[in-house]
Amino acid sequence: MAQLSDDCFAFGGELLTVAAALRAIGTVTCAATAERVKLDAADGRVLAEDLVAPVDLPPFANAAVDGYAVHLADVGDAAALPVDGRLAAGAPNAAPLRPATARRIFTGAALPAGADTIFMQEDVRLDDEGRVHLPGGLKRGANTRPKGEDIVAGALALRQGQLLRPQHLALAAALGFRELAVRTPIRLALFSTGDELVEPGQPAGASQRYDSNRVLLAALARRAGAVVTDLGILPDRRGTIATALAEAARHHDLILTSGGVSVGEEDHVRLAVEANGRLTFWRLAIKPGRPVAMGEVAGTPFVGLPGNPVAAFITFVHIARPLIRALAGAQVEPPARFPVRAAFSYRKKTGRREYVRVRIEPGDDGWLTAHKHPVEGAGILTSLTETAGLVELPEPVTRVAPGDTVLYLPYELLL
Repeated sequence: MAQLSDDCFAFGGELLTVAAALRAIGTVTCAATAERVKLDAADGRVLAEDLVAPVDLPPFANAAVDGYAVHLADVGDAAALPVDGRLAAGAPNAAPLRPATARRIFTGAALPAGADTIFMQEDVRLDDEGRVHLPGGLKRGANTRPKGEDIVAGALALRQGQLLRPQHLALAAALGFRELAVRTPIRLALFSTGDELVEPGQPAGASQRYDSNRVLLAALARRAGAVVTDLGILPDRRGTIATALAEAARHHDLILTSGGVSVGEEDHVRLAVEANGRLTFWRLAIKPGRPVAMGEVAGTPFVGLPGNPVAAFITFVHIARPLIRALAGAQVEPPARFPVRAAFSYRKKTGRREYVRVRIEPGDDGWLTAHKHPVEGAGILTSLTETAGLVELPEPVTRVAPGDTVLYLPYELLL
């Protein structure tokens, strides 16, 4: 079980910046153990140890095309060479290429000794005597794949902390690995708070609404690699919340809640955390989503997200998601931002980072243009379903005008 350092989220100012929060998350200790799994179970897991190439890749020089293998010095400007045989992919070791001859070869076949270049079949001509006519101008090594061109034996293939994707598994398989050492998934306890919430499908009172945050956050957490324990909806009673937090801390690596972390009289989560641990920070310089609580309960990291669903989404993808990855031992890297042209006007306060929900359309000048959703409220779920991503406005920015270049984060890179 990981424990946050004493000053992990310590901050002397009024609001903690997103960048400062991410720097702190980058120092969190890995909470996961290691296990070995087969390649088909390793997708989405975190590599637990460096993967060193045991062999060269490719393991032998081979043909990149169908054609004719030659020793280029025998060709000169042009030549007509007799064909001394053929080689298909997977064929056993062939006899060396005889001087001043060519050998028919197919993609993937091992290059015979003495051959150093391949002419593509569409660039040559066979005559009636079985000779192949080769044009000049080709460079030595053309259309071949040298031994170890991809990676050489003994080189680092994948670094510990790599979040494994299909391309990483393909590399491991090409190097001959059937299993990999990976981190166990983070065990995440999740609950919502609030007497105004009811479960979807249950009767709702006149002043109640269905809990969407738990569904949202559970799906996001699973996509981040966590195993989620759904603890349901807790009432607005400090003692009940404190007891649930303490019990969750015993069996989980991270506790995640939504709602109840602001300063109102009915916001009980902050004080419930402090009953069994400490709250190291609770306000973030971000919009939507300023009330974000971070701390620990009995040594288990705790994150409390806002109750508004859009604010919960945005703070999860920028704070909770990298924290889950860090606890799992992953290398935490910021998602890529892409420049687009704003098709909207916007004003904001300096000193906080804001995220604008946008849809993307191609502009007349070839640039992608970002169109702001017409309703900005932090509780408008359709502002997420009817947009494609977020425009990020850094802390110094105070206004955006149509035509300005802004940074765009597609939802696909945040999920």
